[in-house]
Amino acid sequence: MIRSKRVDGAGGEGFVWVNYPEPHVQRKKLVREAHPEIEKLYGNTPSTALAVLGVVGLQFFIAFSLRQSSWPWLLLIAYLFGAVADHSLWTLIHDCTHNLVFKSTTANRLLATFANLPIFFPAAMSFRAYHLLHHRHQGEPEYDADMPSPSEIKLIGRSTLGKTLWMLFYVLFQTIRLAEKKRLVLVSRWVVFNWVVQLSFLAAVFFFFGPMVLLYFFLSGAFAVGLHPCGGRWIQEHYTTVGNDQETFSYYGTGNLVAFNIGYHNEHHDFAHVPWSRLPLVRAMAPEFYDHLHHHTNWTLLLLRFLLDDSLGLTNRVARPGTAD
Repeated sequence: MIRSKRVDGAGGEGFVWVNYPEPHVQRKKLVREAHPEIEKLYGNTPSTALAVLGVVGLQFFIAFSLRQSSWPWLLLIAYLFGAVADHSLWTLIHDCTHNLVFKSTTANRLLATFANLPIFFPAAMSFRAYHLLHHRHQGEPEYDADMPSPSEIKLIGRSTLGKTLWMLFYVLFQTIRLAEKKRLVLVSRWVVFNWVVQLSFLAAVFFFFGPMVLLYFFLSGAFAVGLHPCGGRWIQEHYTTVGNDQETFSYYGTGNLVAFNIGYHNEHHDFAHVPWSRLPLVRAMAPEFYDHLHHHTNWTLLLLRFLLDDSLGLTNRVARPGTAD
């Protein structure tokens, strides 16, 4: 079933290329046949908006409290608390992306734009565009923005230093990656709206509260998706750290308590219409489909292993030829 193929990259190594479809469509079909009651888990969860409001409010409160702090103290708080809060907001934006909060697509987009405010980087609407493509074209390098680009692979290699810098500046590498994926069309009126709202917000923050508040938002947003225990999620989801016969991995650890069950990644890819609050029930209803799959339990240890193990790198991904023009 698996056929290897070499592409330009560190040491001449490439992705693990396969000739079969992504696994989630077939598993979803089998789970539904065995457990038709699982469809009762589908639907919207408007109360998620309260979680968005609470985390955004918490970030505003912390940022305002630090407006006259020294930068070392601000850096520490941003890393220990701000990054975790912003990571939580990303997971809530993720539910908005799948229209799992409100029935209205517009309402979900507006809530995601609001949740984006403390994250600093205007990315909620572009995330929506490329994340939905990630579900439709998992592992297809031209369409899946979660797949590293050739320039990333060549530049980073498998060294600890290279991978550490990649995680530290993940926001920058993600932006460059999107620009290199020519088949992605990410500019839309909603993306423009997101940018206008975010830049207006940041300008108002700087004018009314000063640079330290703005710096807190910047650092929190950068750490949330970078060199931080939360950053282990980017490795957990689709990097083949255990063999090459599985391409999606779940995380069953305590981080799910503050990350709104984002770790249930196999369950999410199989059932993208199930909101975060009911994802654990997918596994509970159909344990025979999930308990045997390899999973992770500690983002921090996984991140350290990825950084220190020179057998792991950006090409530890399952890839498949594109299915669309």
